[in-house]
Order: sequence, then C-alpha cells, then structure tokens
Amino acid sequence: FSSVTSVLNMSVFKDQFVLEDLIQEIKKKSTALSFGPLQSNGHISVHGSFPAIELLRDFLLLKAKSLSEDKNEERKSHQRPKKRQQQCRLTTETSNFVHDAEREKQVVVLDTDIYLYMKNFLSKKFLANTDVVISDIIDGDVTTLYLQKVRNRPNAGQVLRVKEKIEYQSIKLHNTLCKERIYLEGYIRNEKQKYKSVCENLKSHYPSVLVIPYGTHIDVIGNSSEVSEFTKEVNK
Repeated sequence: FSSVTSVLNMSVFKDQFVLEDLIQEIKKKSTALSFGPLQSNGHISVHGSFPAIELLRDFLLLKAKSLSEDKNEERKSHQRPKKRQQQCRLTTETSNFVHDAEREKQVVVLDTDIYLYMKNFLSKKFLANTDVVISDIIDGDVTTLYLQKVRNRPNAGQVLRVKEKIEYQSIKLHNTLCKERIYLEGYIRNEKQKYKSVCENLKSHYPSVLVIPYGTHIDVIGNSSEVSEFTKEVNK
C-alpha cells in the first residue's frame, strides 16, 4: 500500500501542552503528512505514507515517554520519607544534594538535523559552568537527549535550566535553519571524494554551516542564504 490513514489520540498530552500548538509543531516536523481537524475529544486523523506515519508515531512515543519519566520522578520525590527534625544541619543538606542529584534527570526530543547543528556549534554554550552531561540516541529524523547531573553540588534545577535552554534554542533554529542535500549516487569513488574535499575546503569560508558527509550524499545545514551559496560553490 502506498498510503495509510491513522487516527491519533492526542488527549494524553492535554495536561502538559496546548493541543493546538502541539499539532502545529507536529505539522511542521511532518510535512509529508496531511492532517484532519482536531476533534473535541483530542482525536485527529493523519494521512500519508506508512514510513512517515511510523516516524510520527516514534516521535509521539518519545514525547509520551519523556512526560511519563518526569511524572515518575515527581512521584518518587513525594514518596521519600521526611527527614527527622533532630538530624544536624550538615547531614540534612547533604541528603538534599543526593536527592536533588537523583531527581535531576531530563529528557528532550529534538529533530535530528537541529540537534546535530546544536551539538557542533552550541554545546559549549549550554554546558558551560554546569555539572550536566548529555547522552543522545539518534533514530532517523528524531533524536532523544538524556540530561543528567554528574556531581552532587548545591545547584538545584541546573539540569532543568539546561533543558529549557536547549528547547528554546531548538525553536529558534527550527525557524531559521534549512538543509540542502548534495546527492552522490551514480558517481565513482574519486568523484565522490572530490565533492567531499570541496565541501571541506569551503567550510572555513562558511563557519556557520554544518556539513555532514555520508556515503550516498552530503547534507548542508545552516542559514538559508549561506546554504544556498555553499551548494552553488560546490556545484561550480
């Protein structure tokens, strides 16, 4: 089959998101799909190719998993027994540090192109003067980031602040970045290497452009005008 229609139940997100805004975000990420109107019960129909539907499903599952993990961490924090009043001040503060470190884990789901751009150009900005480490799982067009505090220092909320910076920056980049793909299929090995060498040499003239070489193509990501100029130079 060339296309399928699916009905999504978006009501599971209504407590954390404005559904209309979430739908708009999904539409921007899933341009290959067509969407019906959002129903009052939170259902919305989606039509498109099966692979595109699968990508959307994976994106929503990751988002739901992120919310679930946040709720579990919050529930655990409420279940922890209260400290005895007779504990000395130092012991109480140390316990707080340990518990804060346990709680300070966050998950962020990003578009892979945006993540790769941020990783190459902005990671130092996010992590400067913090005890936060980031691990990633790249799955096609969607990347999941796991943020965690690695030292028990008295700086509560550090991981959440890094997460918020990443999310804010990803929204800005979503509106400004574009990607062009230089296809290498049909070229012999020497010709492919020539294209990659040209791209490598041009990078110094376009310091804000990210170039990602693959076996069958080269992705060029950055500001639309610079990406356009870059690809024109490559194809001269």
